[in-house]
Amino acid sequence: MNGETKYIFVTGGVVSSIGKGTSAAALAMLLKSRGFKVVLQKFDPYINVDPGTMNPYQHGEVFVTDDGAETDLDLGHYERFLDENLGKLSNVTTGSVYWEVISRERRGDYLGATVQVIPHITNEIKNRIGRLGKDKDIVITEIGGTVGDIESLPFLEAIRQFRNDVGRKNVLYMHVSYVPYIDAAGELKTKPTQHSTQRLREIGISADVLLCRADRPIAEDIRKKIALFGDADLDSVIPAEDVETLYDIPLHLHDAGLDELVLDKLGLAAPPARLEEWRDLVGRLKSAEETVKVAVIGKYIKLRDAYLSVVEALEHAGGAHNVNVELDWVDSEQLDTPENVAERLDSADGMVVFGGFGERGVEGMVGAARYARESGKPYLGLCLGMQIAVVEYARNVAGLEMANSTEFDEETPHPVVGIMPDQVGVDLGGTMRLGSWPCKLEPGTLAFEVYETDLVHERHRHRYEVNNDYREVLEEAGMTFSGTSPDGKLVEISELRNHPFFIGSQFHPEFKSRPLRPHPLFDGFVGACAEEGSKERSGERVPAEPASERPSN
Repeated sequence: MNGETKYIFVTGGVVSSIGKGTSAAALAMLLKSRGFKVVLQKFDPYINVDPGTMNPYQHGEVFVTDDGAETDLDLGHYERFLDENLGKLSNVTTGSVYWEVISRERRGDYLGATVQVIPHITNEIKNRIGRLGKDKDIVITEIGGTVGDIESLPFLEAIRQFRNDVGRKNVLYMHVSYVPYIDAAGELKTKPTQHSTQRLREIGISADVLLCRADRPIAEDIRKKIALFGDADLDSVIPAEDVETLYDIPLHLHDAGLDELVLDKLGLAAPPARLEEWRDLVGRLKSAEETVKVAVIGKYIKLRDAYLSVVEALEHAGGAHNVNVELDWVDSEQLDTPENVAERLDSADGMVVFGGFGERGVEGMVGAARYARESGKPYLGLCLGMQIAVVEYARNVAGLEMANSTEFDEETPHPVVGIMPDQVGVDLGGTMRLGSWPCKLEPGTLAFEVYETDLVHERHRHRYEVNNDYREVLEEAGMTFSGTSPDGKLVEISELRNHPFFIGSQFHPEFKSRPLRPHPLFDGFVGACAEEGSKERSGERVPAEPASERPSN
């Protein structure tokens, strides 16, 4: 597109978690399919500089970008829908804005001026928007939280000013609101959305598009009422009812006319959307007849958003194999005996052991890794999940009694996993090994087979690594370190030969999986689950005996 960059700001009303992020991502995907260069951005009103030190139960998943930013989980939606890598500028927090402004004040950059929310904070926010818009046709910025929250007021004031800065014809405001169904009344209620749009207008922003979330179809008379009280045209009120799968959202919004409406309001012409591959994907996800059951084992399963990218990566792989991936959420703290492990995991076709921090639930993960190794069930260990597999193998195969990670036992006689030297004594925030790092793959291994190349780049978020002092003894016992840093000093992938699929990665492959391009490790894992599950159901595969009845080597 030749001309000025266009800016779309997405706000939310009534309640949080109504789908602002997925709506923004879906719109970006639709606009990209029509030929535009689109980028997404998230404003988070909390004072943390980034979510890196936040408890997963507080925030959900921390999504890591190629350039090492620890960001909001919505950036995962953005990358998956847009199928492009984003960076640090795509996630802005109140903490990072104030940090920058206060740092400038300390350096004397403001020449003695009184530093205030307006104009200094709002100018920095606007600067973050403008910097992202270079070389892009359209910037879509989601404002976190809910209209009316005191925390988000500087961001709303900044986007109000931004329309005057770049020209009214170059800015569009889209407000996502909730239209609840009240059982007692037997109808959808518009009052919350009326109040939400009224609150937005009090701030000085009138929504150009109203995206109305509901759990059932929104009739035209309801849309007319919302349009009347929301000061919008009827065709600007877009229904966004619940859909069967997350990846149905762009198709639903396209059929409702959202992308055409947005382009019309921004004065843009474009060819029709090209959605054939996406429709094919959604069709496969909905029509899959075979099911594989995957046990997902972690310590934060009470908030499943803590593992959002893993869940989505498994669905991507399921779509590629035309199978439905059924998740069995397993709290690792409950896997407290070998008998319990075998009973709990016996019905699974495979298992994923998640990442995490701290010793809680670790022994249950070790038990799960042992069960997968001995039973022949496919195993995928992610970050901590790889370290767990190394600890288990060291104890029960290599004969290293009481082997452990120094994260969990600083006095272990066999520290097969230890802290990276550059991580000793550092502050917690933003200091882990973060972002994209290269990984060299060994030909003839499972990793090489699934990737079909000898060099990959993957995203990391860790402080601990396999202890090189134990690599030789573990390899002699049968473990293969099939992926390392190019200099060979850091273990990136471990695997077991003579097993249908047993592999662990120090990195987080889930962050790079896309709906139309499943990550190779997840693709291989789900394929192995489907194959092994089919064998077991047909009687071709001999069920494993209870782990407690086998010697520990």
